[in-house]
Amino acid sequence: MSAFAQDTWVKPFMKQYKKTLLLAIFLGFLTFFSAAALMFNSGYLISRAASLPENILLIYIPIVFTRGFGISRPVFRYIERLVSHNWVLKMTSKLRLKLYQTLETDGIFVKRHYRMGDILGLLAEDINHIQDLYLRTIFPTAIAWMLYFFIVIALGFFSLWFALVMALLFFLLVAVMPVWSILVNGARQEQEKRYKNGLYTELTDNVLGVSDWIFSQRGEEYVALHEANQAELLTVQQAMRRFNNRRSFLIQCVFGLILLALLLWTSQRFVGNHGGQANWIAAFVLSVFPLIDAFSVLPSAAEETNRYKESIVRLNQLSVKEEVEAHPVLEGPIEITIDHLSFTYPNSTKQVLKQLDLTIPAGHKMAILGRSGSGKSTLASLLRGDLVPEQGQVCLNGIPTPLFGDAIANYVGVIQQSPYLFNTTILNNLRLGDPTASEEKVWEVLQQVGLKGLVESLPDGLATMVDEAGLRFSGGERHRMALARLLLKETPIILFDEPTVGLDPITEQALIDTFLTTLKDKTMIWITHHLQGIEKMDQVIFIEEGILEISGSPEELAKTSLRYQQLKAIDEGRS
Repeated sequence: MSAFAQDTWVKPFMKQYKKTLLLAIFLGFLTFFSAAALMFNSGYLISRAASLPENILLIYIPIVFTRGFGISRPVFRYIERLVSHNWVLKMTSKLRLKLYQTLETDGIFVKRHYRMGDILGLLAEDINHIQDLYLRTIFPTAIAWMLYFFIVIALGFFSLWFALVMALLFFLLVAVMPVWSILVNGARQEQEKRYKNGLYTELTDNVLGVSDWIFSQRGEEYVALHEANQAELLTVQQAMRRFNNRRSFLIQCVFGLILLALLLWTSQRFVGNHGGQANWIAAFVLSVFPLIDAFSVLPSAAEETNRYKESIVRLNQLSVKEEVEAHPVLEGPIEITIDHLSFTYPNSTKQVLKQLDLTIPAGHKMAILGRSGSGKSTLASLLRGDLVPEQGQVCLNGIPTPLFGDAIANYVGVIQQSPYLFNTTILNNLRLGDPTASEEKVWEVLQQVGLKGLVESLPDGLATMVDEAGLRFSGGERHRMALARLLLKETPIILFDEPTVGLDPITEQALIDTFLTTLKDKTMIWITHHLQGIEKMDQVIFIEEGILEISGSPEELAKTSLRYQQLKAIDEGRS
């Protein structure tokens, strides 16, 4: 309740559309009332017709009521579904819009607190849970409590003591069973959601680095890791199913007691007058059956509040804006300094980087090696300012990278494993680097990256449409396009994140040569596990378990480092 009291995501929509919400709840109440009334009249009608079949006028009014409630039940049900689902879809659509706007506006700050797997968890799980909060918890619970009070008050007109008995039995369904479910099964549901979110994060991190797993011949370890996590999730889910089965049995037992109590009470109250009033026995007993659907869902609806609570907390944690009034402006050569850098991801005990110290002068060419999970990609995110260090700092000319905000793109450019090209013209794709660039300038950078001949050979030249994700171009051509963008932007520091993965050796070498030729005056930081072309770097470092293990020029390491010699031999297929 405390999480919901401080909520700024879900609660405002409840206030905004409260009239529609109340209408949906009332229509739900009328649906179950009509269903119970239909069975009540049907029971009375059948019993009355069997006792006095010769007088049709005595059962005419019950026939009319039966027809009326028979029609009203599906009508109310249909309208209630229209109103409630329209309300929920309208609310969740605005909730999704707010989430997307938050992720877009504060994207760089979100990435400091959440990894990609966390964002997928938000998009795939939390929004759906918030939607279910209304459809599976708020609506059924409100309707059931309305029915509960109506039933107790209505029975009170016939018998006060019996109304109290039924109040106690129905209280087991509307209060005791839900609380029991929250206490017993709620913790398991929180575990289930944590395991699912963990799988999102681990799968995302490891799939993005799957080439490292394969290259290090740890594929079986990769599969075993996720099998173990999946097994833990399945164990929790099996325990939840066993509890749900026991709970369903107990709910049916409670309804059995309600039916038995009604049968005994009506038998004592209405038997008499030569059995004429006994027609009410079937009416009262049959009216209970439609109510089973209204009350049996309450325990499962209540226990899911744990899921909703965590989703609401995560969404409210997301809406944290870190405004920077003015971004620093750098001029001249840019030196990167990494001073006592340490980093640990939130909700993790593993320190990814430990007391890392580096200095990268302007125009320096550095290669970063390391196994999957050693901290290479985390270091790249810290260099871009996407993450905030736990200790120490990463600075450009003495200014910490997080202070640059989105302006970091003016100083640090990135070429990833699979550069993305948009479904628009080649010219528009390249002008993402500089929207004001002339066509003459675009042709110039295409010449530099070796694509001018290719583009000139196309019928529409720069106006050629690029398929979504740039699939009409080869991997090497997409990388050259990405490089052309950065040349237009004139970014002084270029960060390469495994850019040659998946390319054949000839294409890879040609691409490396292009990078080195066109970026000879710029700072290059090359994250790789493949040592082809590494001898042309100024410095090579090797990170192991977050610690800087090896550092030196390729020539020095080739002579003095056994580890480097072994890696080079493996890469060249000599061992």
